[in-house]
Amino acid sequence: MSWSEHTVVRDGVRLGCRDWGGPGEPLVLLHGLAGHAGEWDALARRLSSRYRVVSVDQRGHGASERHPVDVSRAAYVADVVAVVDQLGLRRPVLVGQSLGGHTAMLTAAAHPGLVRALVLVEAGPGGPNPSVGEDIGGWLDSWPTPFPSREAAATFFGGGPVGAGWAAGLEEHADGWWPRFDRNVMVGSLAENARRSFWHEWGQVACPTLVVMAQSGFLSAQEADEMLRRRPATMALSIPGTGHDLHLEQPEILHSVVSDFLNGLN
Repeated sequence: MSWSEHTVVRDGVRLGCRDWGGPGEPLVLLHGLAGHAGEWDALARRLSSRYRVVSVDQRGHGASERHPVDVSRAAYVADVVAVVDQLGLRRPVLVGQSLGGHTAMLTAAAHPGLVRALVLVEAGPGGPNPSVGEDIGGWLDSWPTPFPSREAAATFFGGGPVGAGWAAGLEEHADGWWPRFDRNVMVGSLAENARRSFWHEWGQVACPTLVVMAQSGFLSAQEADEMLRRRPATMALSIPGTGHDLHLEQPEILHSVVSDFLNGLN
């Protein structure tokens, strides 16, 4: 099954969406910082046999508005609400990885009647992390852009499915392959995460939630334990042999895990 492109506009900001169709209840897939909707293709293709699947290029990323003025957490949340509303996705399950999972969590906290369930992949309340902007900015500055080819980019990003997934987010220009985002927009998108944690918002989430951790990811066991302590009904599991981009590394396993969770919803 292939996808069709939809454009959602909110307050003048264009949001590109990959609509995989599908016969069942809606799922919205949200990528992480500096990512793109195509990261979810392998999972979306599998899930769309049973569900209406939409993956979103979040503001500042991919096919969406490259230089939005507002990169607050609230703006990202409002974008999700706009996608749900304009595409007629009634009570979707939100599936997000990393910053996309953070956005999904905040959306469920702020709009409890909107979201049926959450799947947080390598994402939690986090923070405060004062160095996160400098760390991410330094990492983005280390990219040897432009890349001469997507293959060279995939090698730089570690090869395998993770390297290919990151390289797929690049676009070709006359002088080579460039990211489809602005470096300063990415750093700005983390400004609130640098200043504070979001444990209060985690406590406001009322829907069924699955937390998926990598064996060697960014979500620590301590943070996951505290998430479960504060919301004991939360389901959590770790996928062995994976890192932060486990959705790229093991889409088949993630599909199985997500499908089991969805099957168990009332």
